[in-house]
Amino acid sequence: MDNLQGQAAVDQLLQLLDLKQIDAATFSGESPQTGAQRVFGGQVAGQALVAAGRTVPSDRLVHSLHGYFVRPGDPTVPIEFHVETIRDGRSFSVRRSTAQQHGRTIFFMSASFQVHEEGLDHPSTPPAGIPAPADVATMHDWVQRYPEREAAFNAAPQAIDLRYVGVPGWVPPGDREPNAEQRVWMRINGTLPDDPLIHACALTYASDLSLLDAVLSTHGEVWGPGGVIGASLDHALWFHRPFRADEWFLYDCTSPSASGARGLASGRMFTESGTHIATAVQEGLLRRIGAKSP
Repeated sequence: MDNLQGQAAVDQLLQLLDLKQIDAATFSGESPQTGAQRVFGGQVAGQALVAAGRTVPSDRLVHSLHGYFVRPGDPTVPIEFHVETIRDGRSFSVRRSTAQQHGRTIFFMSASFQVHEEGLDHPSTPPAGIPAPADVATMHDWVQRYPEREAAFNAAPQAIDLRYVGVPGWVPPGDREPNAEQRVWMRINGTLPDDPLIHACALTYASDLSLLDAVLSTHGEVWGPGGVIGASLDHALWFHRPFRADEWFLYDCTSPSASGARGLASGRMFTESGTHIATAVQEGLLRRIGAKSP
């Protein structure tokens, strides 16, 4: 994807995050018309954070969010977001953001915002020996190797430049060796405004990509035909330090446990210089294709 195409996709992402305000606590968001059967989870999470953030003073930055995916979203109709003010204290503000379609909740999130404070500071250490983004195969490189998987690539959000340090989870069965680590370089593939809330929402959007890959990677499993189908159940994200989502960050993911047709994955995000900027944890439903659900 060239720079113009990348920026066009980013402009579309910014349109998705530019919610229409209905009243002081209600917002409406659209979905891209890509032919997808359901709304991308990172999209509804990012939009829910936009709605919550717009009800908070600008000097309070989001430091954590916890959300649950309740029902698949319908990409053909708008999503309505209702924001409840839980608390506004001297240092923290807490909001609950609920996404609804057809009169039913599809996602809800609690998010906490804090004024800047100084205190104890120690970072997590990034993994050593990771090749730079420029030295890692692009998604286009992988599609050229597996042209039959082009549909999987085209269905992915195009606003994100995604570069797997290892093997993507959508390769054919048998082409992926078990690996306890799933590492991916990411960045928003264009320029974002300087607003920290926009960068937090864009990172939230991106954080739903490749995280559950870590569960499959542990077993050498793949998504799609001959492998596994899945869906996000919940998502938590903590923001540690300032960052720009349109600059490269490493998503270092592992899976501590899988059982009961569910898999748990955690991921740390590091800038190219090694700064630990965020941590995500997600549990997903994972079923072998063809397996009967209860």
